[in-house]
Amino acid sequence: MTIASSSPPSRLPLGSAEGARTKPRADRAGAGENRGDGRLAAVFIAPALLGFVVFLLWPTLRGIYLSFTRFNLLTPAEWVGLDNYARMVHDPIFWDSLTVTVEYVLINIGIQTVSALAIAVLLQRLTQSAVLRGLVLTPYLMSNVVAGIVWLWILDTQLGIGNEIISAVGADRIPFLADETWAIPTIALINVWRHVGYTALLLFAGLQAIPGDMYEAARVDGAGEWRMFLRITMPLLRPVLAVVLIMTVIGSFQVFDTVAVTTGGGPANATNVLQFYIYGAAFGRFQFGYASAMSVALLVVLSAITVIQYRLTRAGQTDLG
Repeated sequence: MTIASSSPPSRLPLGSAEGARTKPRADRAGAGENRGDGRLAAVFIAPALLGFVVFLLWPTLRGIYLSFTRFNLLTPAEWVGLDNYARMVHDPIFWDSLTVTVEYVLINIGIQTVSALAIAVLLQRLTQSAVLRGLVLTPYLMSNVVAGIVWLWILDTQLGIGNEIISAVGADRIPFLADETWAIPTIALINVWRHVGYTALLLFAGLQAIPGDMYEAARVDGAGEWRMFLRITMPLLRPVLAVVLIMTVIGSFQVFDTVAVTTGGGPANATNVLQFYIYGAAFGRFQFGYASAMSVALLVVLSAITVIQYRLTRAGQTDLG
């Protein structure tokens, strides 16, 4: 008689069975950790988000609403529709202030960008001294108000040391902040002096990201410093330079404190920049609705300029492979 042999039932390996049993538990543990990380991230983000809503988002929305009203703090806001914007279009002082602001921006951006780029390249090519970088940044540590007051004393027509030096060399004293021709260029140069170090360090950081072997290869091929600057430095620095230009233009259009402590918008409205005119309309004549309309117009102008700059300079793209 033949006895049929039966094979034992197949089993999964012990390790596979344990893995099958522990995998759901591991998934649950990972999901719990993710939820914990999300809560921790929310805790850290909450203060910044609260500050953004309270000090930026809400005032912006409130200002847009007030731009369609007549409001003077003493009476409730009265809805007037587009009256404030119509008044702005026909306001010659508004357009004059905008022209003065554009003049200031062009002078400030042109001189500051060229100077900062030159300083950044010199810092990279000649020295890596942290002490020198700190000295370059020193003016930026001073507030705009203090810088304005210091330069107001230095450039004073009668007692300022700047005009004393000019007089000592036999030239006529120059009313830097009291003359319509000199006032805006002088204010622009004061702010260039304060901000150029910070801008230079931003560009210096961008230069640090450019691989050094590119310069070595170009030098082996016989390229000089000027050729390397045009063919290597500028193309590869373009994204950083574009972002710096966007930041500088936005900041320049919002110039206020230097004007307030040096010229007060004078002489003869020669330095009555747009921010100073908005301030005067709001807190000098209590025309908060009209001031809000001008602020909204400035917001639209800056947004349009930023978008155009971003697209023209291809700030979101880099030539580094």
